[in-house]
Amino acid sequence: MAMTMNGQQLILRFIYVFTAILGCSAGFSCEKMELTSSKDYIGPSQTAEPNIADAAKFLTPIIEYNDQNAGPVIVTITDALLMALENNKSLAVERFNPQIQRTFVQRELALFDPSLLATVSQSNTRSETMPRPGLGSFSETERDFTAEAAIREFLPTGTNLALTGSTDRLTGSFLDEAFISSRIGLTATQSLLRGLGPRVNLASVNQAKIDVRTSQYELRGFTESLAAQIEETYWNYALAGQRIKIFEDSLSIAKKQLEETQERINLGVLAKSEIYTAEAEVALREELLINARSNLVQVRLNLARLLNARGGNILKRDIILDSTPAAPNAEPEDVELHVNLAMRMRPELNQAKLLLLRDELELVKTRNGLLPRLDLFATIGKTGFSDSFSKSFSRITNEDDYDAMIGAVFEYPPINRAARAANYRATFTKQQHQEALNNLIQLIEVDVRSAHQELIRSHQQVSATKVSRKLQQEKLNVEIEKFRVGTSTSLFVAQAERDYLLSQIAEVNAVISTLNAYVELYRMDGSLLARRGIASPGAEPVQLPSINFITDADVKKEY
Repeated sequence: MAMTMNGQQLILRFIYVFTAILGCSAGFSCEKMELTSSKDYIGPSQTAEPNIADAAKFLTPIIEYNDQNAGPVIVTITDALLMALENNKSLAVERFNPQIQRTFVQRELALFDPSLLATVSQSNTRSETMPRPGLGSFSETERDFTAEAAIREFLPTGTNLALTGSTDRLTGSFLDEAFISSRIGLTATQSLLRGLGPRVNLASVNQAKIDVRTSQYELRGFTESLAAQIEETYWNYALAGQRIKIFEDSLSIAKKQLEETQERINLGVLAKSEIYTAEAEVALREELLINARSNLVQVRLNLARLLNARGGNILKRDIILDSTPAAPNAEPEDVELHVNLAMRMRPELNQAKLLLLRDELELVKTRNGLLPRLDLFATIGKTGFSDSFSKSFSRITNEDDYDAMIGAVFEYPPINRAARAANYRATFTKQQHQEALNNLIQLIEVDVRSAHQELIRSHQQVSATKVSRKLQQEKLNVEIEKFRVGTSTSLFVAQAERDYLLSQIAEVNAVISTLNAYVELYRMDGSLLARRGIASPGAEPVQLPSINFITDADVKKEY
């Protein structure tokens, strides 16, 4: 077929344009592989104002430790938080999850990476010709050398592009000289129904990106739980120390009472049987003190593991607390503020929202599977012929030889059972996750309101136990004076001592419970890290777009 020069130039320009598209799309698919991100940072926030007394320490990027120092670890509550965020082993494990998830984004993007293909072949053929009248048959030899190179790429639009270049050198006994043909061609295939458009072709990429964000919210939830555990363990360690002091003082009082009872027995003022009550109280105080010291060791080990401070074996070192437990005087904030905050900041809730967005993308993919396949394809090429490689390539642009083809491919499975089942499953899964989200919202509200009520109770207990402790102390003093003048017994004094001991324990318990109740409430509303000035992934709430969720009636109507 002959072709005018203008037509030849038009085909060449068409090939050049598609080659440029191929190069641009390669730039899209060669997105820089970033497996780490500044969004993964966990540590002191440089922007947020910490909501605690010694806020300046939150702006210290890293606490300096002396690796050679194996002495006691002296920490404030702020130091404990920062130390654990830097050194805690469990958190170090969890930090890898976002980086691991980013590798799946790269895996999904690989679908749009260009691929290079090269083929080289050599064939030798020896054959006999058909006999001819008067000539008979004769042998002929044919040698064929073929080389082909191609670059192929799939675009998010649903387009497959392939740019190919090939050369073929044919020699044989029936040819006077080598026959060489060289060709450059472009093939484009565009999906018109199934696989059309970036929405469906990028669905898996976007799902992988959602998985990255989900892992960040998981990391935030873990970090928030760790921070709460650190603070609660810190204050429980302080409580364990105060309980020991109370039991030591109580033991001292019981021993003095025993000495005084013995003296009064020696003077003949009291009966000898009174000594047993006093001795029993001393033994009881010693028992309580032993248990308290053992509890202190257990809590210290837990705190040491959480802190994992540098320098020597932390589990063998003493921990000295440099923050004094004291319940805040301000009244708790309104519960509705915490509920509204939880609806934005709870990591579990944001994860559930992301799961719904992922389900929406899964529906896009399964609905695409219900469509028939209709692909439009076109192939355009130019070929040059000569007796040498160089001439055959140069004649590609100088001669009118070309080839062109256009066509369509249609495919439709009438039953398409697998695709329909996948779409059913995606629809019902999305409905299930929507109901799970509604349930989670209710559970979170219950958590917040319960934690707020516990805070109010603990807050009120602080003043109540303080009054009770003072009254029990007065009662003990009165009972001791009555004992000294002979109007009371060792049993009544012992009972008063026990009541006073319990009131002291209740008072310090109320203070620590209030501090822990604040921590638990802030964990429940998702604001603990922000209130402590700690930056962490997953700080931005997830906003769900307006999605029309499919109902059972819609499913039955559609299928």
